[in-house]
Amino acid sequence: MQADSPLFGTTSAIQARAIYLGERIDARSLEQTNRLALSPLVIPAGENGYMALFRYGVVVMFNVLPLQEATLLKYLAPFVHEAFAKNETESLELRLGERELLENGIATLLEFSVERLQIVADILAKSVVLAHYEKTIASAFDAIEPMAHSMKKRKHLRANSDATLMQFVGDMLLIQHEMVGRVEISEKPELLWEMPDLSRLYARLEDEFELVERHNGIERKLLLIARTVETELDIIQNQRTLRMEWYVVVLIAVEILLSAYDIFVRR
Repeated sequence: MQADSPLFGTTSAIQARAIYLGERIDARSLEQTNRLALSPLVIPAGENGYMALFRYGVVVMFNVLPLQEATLLKYLAPFVHEAFAKNETESLELRLGERELLENGIATLLEFSVERLQIVADILAKSVVLAHYEKTIASAFDAIEPMAHSMKKRKHLRANSDATLMQFVGDMLLIQHEMVGRVEISEKPELLWEMPDLSRLYARLEDEFELVERHNGIERKLLLIARTVETELDIIQNQRTLRMEWYVVVLIAVEILLSAYDIFVRR
């Protein structure tokens, strides 16, 4: 076994905990502190711990006790934009060992280096973001189910359905923007380009937390929701078009009747 890293003194086992705080963390305001790394930003936390901050709203704490965590979260609150009422969390135990592996939910690392903490933080951060949007999409499915039943029974959709559907479209686009544009779920961290020897560790963690499978699952559900919303919007539009056509028919019929009446009256 390699010598213990000075990051945590003689400690050979620590806890990593990710918390999805809000839509965004103003990490730039914290970059002037005693940082260990950037992308993600890693700074000291608590008595003998550290935390990694992601601009898309996640903080990952290492070797931070619960009381210290509460204090740190209060400290971070002013830097969090659009904080969530309920936070998604994910934890992982890290231990030092002779080789890097992942068994029984415990990750064994050769050393507690900053770079390895960054890799772990990246995986945990993406996992809590996926968990957050998995629940969001599940709620969206529950919301559009009544509309789907209305389609099946050929009932008229509510007058405000189009506004509701447009809200779904906006929500789904924001999720895609968040996962692809900001969080970059499917992208590997830039650190791996500089330290390719950490690729195996990243791959094991990525597989353990099923990031690719969960991301693909969300993409499939987003596609299904998009198709459902598109179909329902088409139905609403067709209903309106049909009503307009009937209005035109009625107006033409009235005009014909008035013309006929006028002709007969004159005679």
